[in-house]
Amino acid sequence: MMTTWSFCCPQMEALPIRMEETAYVRPTFTKLPFDKKERILDAAIDEFSRCGYEKASINRMVGRLGIAKGSIFQYFGSKKNLYFHIFEHAVALVKRSLKRVKAGTEGEDFFIRLAKSLQAGIYFIRRYPRIYQIYLKMLFQEDFPFRADLLKTIRLFSIDYLRPIIEEGVTAGQLREDLDPELAAFFLDAVLDRFLQAYCVAYMDSGLGLFQAEDAVIEERITDCIEIVRLGMATGDSPTGEPAA
Repeated sequence: MMTTWSFCCPQMEALPIRMEETAYVRPTFTKLPFDKKERILDAAIDEFSRCGYEKASINRMVGRLGIAKGSIFQYFGSKKNLYFHIFEHAVALVKRSLKRVKAGTEGEDFFIRLAKSLQAGIYFIRRYPRIYQIYLKMLFQEDFPFRADLLKTIRLFSIDYLRPIIEEGVTAGQLREDLDPELAAFFLDAVLDRFLQAYCVAYMDSGLGLFQAEDAVIEERITDCIEIVRLGMATGDSPTGEPAA
């Protein structure tokens, strides 16, 4: 059995996102008072999370803010730059969260680390629900010229997070020596991503009861998923009927 762990992930209110500057903002934006920058970015996150990139309206953003439409272009140059600014910081938030998990579980059993990675994903979604909605919109509901590049960025940093944990699990004797870390990371990335989608999107749940589930259900399902990964799905016999090596 997997070493005992417990799911501890309080329901969180959506929080404002304190963003550092990126290459996508202009000096006119960096010089604004902090609270005004926060209001502009909050309005943009809200618009992109509800409408996606293509259908997002600068007019709606400025109408909510009570500022001139030209101000957004003075601050960012384009809707694309505004979107990229938010995307970069969303990625930074996820990386920061995963970095804490990796550091906080160093030396622990591989499967515990995997379970806590999923727990961190649920915590992130509860803390930043609109950021995750922007990802879901990008993934399922729209297409735009740079969508593939952004999704590739997300997948690559997920693989880069999982691969070292897998390699450490192999070194510690917790995973098979012949395991391909790249393929294993690809597989686990898909499992973790789908699990989090099922928590947020009803039709992705497939009857598991994950959609907006209570903590006890999430803990049970995470444990079940990790046990499938740990034990595999075979009976222990090879396809020829001979005992597996």
